[in-house]
Amino acid sequence: MAGPGLAGSTMTPRHARAVARTAYLWGWPLVNIHNRRVFLERLLAPGLLSGIVPAGPPGTLAMLRDYIRPEERVVACPDRDVVHGFGILDGQLEPVVVQVPEFGDRFWVYQAVDQRTDSFVRLGKMYGTVPGFYLLAHESWGGAVPAGIAGVFRYDTRSGVVIPRVFLDDTASDRAAIEPLVDRICMYPLSEFDGTVQVVDWSALPLFDGGSATEGQGERQWVNPEKYFSVLGEVLDEVPPLAGEETLYERFRSILAAAERDPDIAETLRQTALDTDAVVGELFEFRNIGIPVTGNWTTQHNGAAFGADYLSRTAMGKADIFVNAPNETACYYQDLDDAGDRLHGVRTYTVHFPAGELPPVRGFWSLTVYNKQHFFHSNELDRYALGSKNQDLTYGDDGSLTLTVGGAGPSEPEKLANWLPAPGDEFSLYLRAYWPAAAALDGSWQPPAVIPQR
Repeated sequence: MAGPGLAGSTMTPRHARAVARTAYLWGWPLVNIHNRRVFLERLLAPGLLSGIVPAGPPGTLAMLRDYIRPEERVVACPDRDVVHGFGILDGQLEPVVVQVPEFGDRFWVYQAVDQRTDSFVRLGKMYGTVPGFYLLAHESWGGAVPAGIAGVFRYDTRSGVVIPRVFLDDTASDRAAIEPLVDRICMYPLSEFDGTVQVVDWSALPLFDGGSATEGQGERQWVNPEKYFSVLGEVLDEVPPLAGEETLYERFRSILAAAERDPDIAETLRQTALDTDAVVGELFEFRNIGIPVTGNWTTQHNGAAFGADYLSRTAMGKADIFVNAPNETACYYQDLDDAGDRLHGVRTYTVHFPAGELPPVRGFWSLTVYNKQHFFHSNELDRYALGSKNQDLTYGDDGSLTLTVGGAGPSEPEKLANWLPAPGDEFSLYLRAYWPAAAALDGSWQPPAVIPQR
């Protein structure tokens, strides 16, 4: 609740506008996750939205058995190197159990983030996680942990998101090999736990109307600025303040209380949300966010661990909301060539990795092309990323690797395997280094420049 000095204070539109602008930039990702949970509450069982996007009601998840299709519009910057799953948590429900099968040498990681988009689990190959059953529980839950649970992870917000990712080679044989593993990945309420491994045939999921899950050019609008301040009060109740945020919460509640009393203040909040949304839109561009590195690339060092870095949290929420923690994935973003010009698909570019200078990883790496909305550009090759998953890349005699991006494509058949199609418009590149080695984390390795061909 608002403190006594703020609850009934006189409020001018100018003051309300200043606080509202901060509230919008602060809370955009939190409202985003809230609205995702509300959207999925209508589902009765795990399934596929619009036939391609895995989802389920809170407390469950759904898995794919292959790469995500390019029509997906639920999450920007989808990854075409892994098999995905997706699930929503609701801290007002009972805890959930997630199953971890024996993956052997295959790379895998389960991401679980709270409503602030901060990670609260350590589940993955980089953590040495053993197969078994793991409990995800709200910190308010005081029940007994049953025998057979290998670990417990707590979160303190109402909503959260769980995304399993499992590496898949782009081969028919690996698609067959991964199916029995994926069918043992699931999430279910603790009351259904009996100590035995549940197996789900994820190829037989029901299909649900996904609305805008596959429609339009950009990401489904999870945050509507027109309705932002009508939802923010709920979000403040769902997400407890971090240490030092108490006064911030009081200020936000004060403008919400003033808006209830004064239609002019309510209109000020609505208009400020619309105006500030344009600023958030600027944060969508990779070149406007993160930490600059060589060749006009940018990176970030606090993905899924934003804490009080609200600007980075919202910037990544807009551009790449479910980015992994840096020790799970080192991410490099690119909108520009080495001369600072915007990448455009009518031109041809090369990305050259000298011998011994591929992205340093213990997992895998990839280079992905996204259109200017950060989604895939459908093409005849059905190709959107190249990297460790591709067994047919052509290397130079000296061991170097040159990837070609955009343009009409190479005329020589032997060079086609190294070509990434791009849309005939502005586009972006995204270099992922899953389970990065130290050189990718300390900056001693940086990605090569993107060179336009004259």
